[in-house]
Amino acid sequence: MRVLFAVSSWPTHYSAMVPFGWALQAAGHDVRVLCTPPQVPALSGAGLTPVPVLDSPSDEVRLRVQYFAEALDGIWPYPWLPRHPLTGARIDSLDDFSVEEFRERRLPGIAARAAASFDAAVDYATAFKPDVVLHDPANLEGALAGRVTGARTAMVLWGAVGPAEPAHMRIVPEDISGSFPRYGLGPFDPGTIAAVIDPCPSAVAPPIGTAERWPVQYVPYNGSFPAPRWTLDPTDRPRICVTWSTALRTMIGPPAFLLPEIARALDALDALDALDGLAGLDADVILTATPQDVADLGPMPPNVRVFERLPLRLILPSCTAAIHHGGAGSTLTALWAGVPQLLPTFASEQAASANRVATAGTGIHLPGHLADAPALRKAVDDLLTDASYPKAARAARDEMRLRPTPLELIEMFAD
Repeated sequence: MRVLFAVSSWPTHYSAMVPFGWALQAAGHDVRVLCTPPQVPALSGAGLTPVPVLDSPSDEVRLRVQYFAEALDGIWPYPWLPRHPLTGARIDSLDDFSVEEFRERRLPGIAARAAASFDAAVDYATAFKPDVVLHDPANLEGALAGRVTGARTAMVLWGAVGPAEPAHMRIVPEDISGSFPRYGLGPFDPGTIAAVIDPCPSAVAPPIGTAERWPVQYVPYNGSFPAPRWTLDPTDRPRICVTWSTALRTMIGPPAFLLPEIARALDALDALDALDGLAGLDADVILTATPQDVADLGPMPPNVRVFERLPLRLILPSCTAAIHHGGAGSTLTALWAGVPQLLPTFASEQAASANRVATAGTGIHLPGHLADAPALRKAVDDLLTDASYPKAARAARDEMRLRPTPLELIEMFAD
């Protein structure tokens, strides 16, 4: 069987699809990944075969434009302004960026690049003749290539958000190039998606509209790193994993760098104990972040151990709780491990995911601008003392383990 993946330009959007590639290749199937050139090292390092023919518009710009639109519509929930959509710089007023000028001057060039990317995808797919095409939610080239070639085609979700979210936080981009009509398929909208592969447990399953939902077992991939021996050792006190976004400061700005505040809230000797009547937190804290974030942390409390880019799948099975920004990979890996989670969020997609986690009883959502040290500490205490959170997290984990594996699902899907 020939299987073609198509991934967007965001550095981690491919992660949810990596285990599908491993399983398919191990079973003797031919797997190739349409991508942009910057994705080549990461995909190659994950053991997949990249095909760097895409030139997708920047997901960073698209998302920052989306955040700016939220501010214009009065639904941006934070007490600071969003970043400049093109540069990512701080703005002093919503007048610092003109949406009309962007559409008139910039959008035609972006649309032309997108059209060329769609054509490259269709050209390669026509030559490759795939039986199955899988694409992530932010990649439409795969959706078009699958339709044109007649291959069985599905969107693979990367987390607890889907194609039928509200317009202000949609993760599926528009076809700004008009490529679907150019190929005789009519205008694209999220309802065009016919099948969605969903790794989420049913309690946090996102809306997918009229698409057919194909539940699959979640297999985490968070990069590779030597496995520390201590992750196998028993611990006589709670272990809390803290991790953060690889790009949140770029997208939202300095207020989204919450790691120092989280570390202060988890300090066993913190003055919060006296101020808020909370007992001393006798916990082992494992903090993993990007090299830049680690460098900016400053001195850490004695109960916090810091690591650079330590994969969550190595840490979370030994943990009592997890704290993170609500990113898709962090959320699903915590659910996979059966670990309650605290999610201080700073973006619409992450907030939607965190709300689903909270509604399912598997964690606590805390809007980022309200996540000061006392609020964080109170939420952590609740996770550690309320037995309902680990119970719900384990139930979600157990359900996920009963799903078809990636290989089983794709072989059923292809029939």
